[in-house]
Amino acid sequence: MPAKKAALGKKVPAFKLPATGEQEIALKDLAGKYVVLYFYPKDSTPGCTREGQDFGEEHAKFKRQGAIILGVSRDSVKSHENFKAKQGFPFDLLSDKEEVLCNIFDVIKEKNMYGKKVMGVERSTFIIDPDGKLRHEWRKVKVDGHVSEVLETLKQIKKEAT
Repeated sequence: MPAKKAALGKKVPAFKLPATGEQEIALKDLAGKYVVLYFYPKDSTPGCTREGQDFGEEHAKFKRQGAIILGVSRDSVKSHENFKAKQGFPFDLLSDKEEVLCNIFDVIKEKNMYGKKVMGVERSTFIIDPDGKLRHEWRKVKVDGHVSEVLETLKQIKKEAT
């Protein structure tokens, strides 16, 4: 049976994945909070490092908005632990080796790498509201200016909710 897909305005299908800090994070654990879920291709690569650093720099602002930031890639928890420690990220990274969450959010896409077609994670970001509904999505993300845009969109979503 194919995995359920996330859809704008609908509840995100339940998930539970291993994460940094020797924990497992499940959607139900995040209830009552806004969640910024960002998917990136690979730990310790230039674009992914910069994106993580940008989220890290704005972490306090997201926290003030009642939001949790979670990064997701197909790397192992061990790789994530090293990446998080080296970069000093103040948020957790989820390991999706089985592509469970990648499939729910449909972020595995065909990409060209050095002239070869490969299946990889398309840089994407999603905002999930406190009720577990998908409120906004960005696909084919360009790193420059992205985090500021996510923060402004989050503020707008919160304003509309009051």
